[in-house]
Amino acid sequence: MPSSPQPPSSRPPEVTARMVLPLTDFTVKTMRSSRSSWKVATNLWVSFRYAWSGITYSFQTQRNFRIHVVVGLCTLSLCLWLGLPATTLAIVALTIGAILALELLNTAIEAVVDLCVGQTYHDLAKIAKDCAAGAVLLAAIAAIGVAAVLILPTVLERLLLLAT
Repeated sequence: MPSSPQPPSSRPPEVTARMVLPLTDFTVKTMRSSRSSWKVATNLWVSFRYAWSGITYSFQTQRNFRIHVVVGLCTLSLCLWLGLPATTLAIVALTIGAILALELLNTAIEAVVDLCVGQTYHDLAKIAKDCAAGAVLLAAIAAIGVAAVLILPTVLERLLLLAT
């Protein structure tokens, strides 16, 4: 009886078959300082330190996260300079926060996928990474829509006043 082909396994290959990923100095330092990452935070302050560590890791290692931070700060500055109402400022800030949170989740998903599959190719790994990146892209497109509705009319109004 001929054997049927096995479906691709979602389990990673043996550890000995994996290639070592190149690590940045920051990643190595973070790994050394968090050898006990499996432990539960002993108090709220430790939980906040872990969260801040994730944010700083993303800022230092992820180009897109830095881009979103800069664009977000510029957008908030523009809103303040234009003197937009507090509700508009709150909506814009929440939109920026959602994009940054999705970018952090994208980074986390990519790290977990890399941990599981190493540098080997797997269709499911590609799907996970592509879907996470797609979520960030959709949020960024939605943020452009929010800006177009809430900020653009005031900018155009100011530009028309300058032109006259």
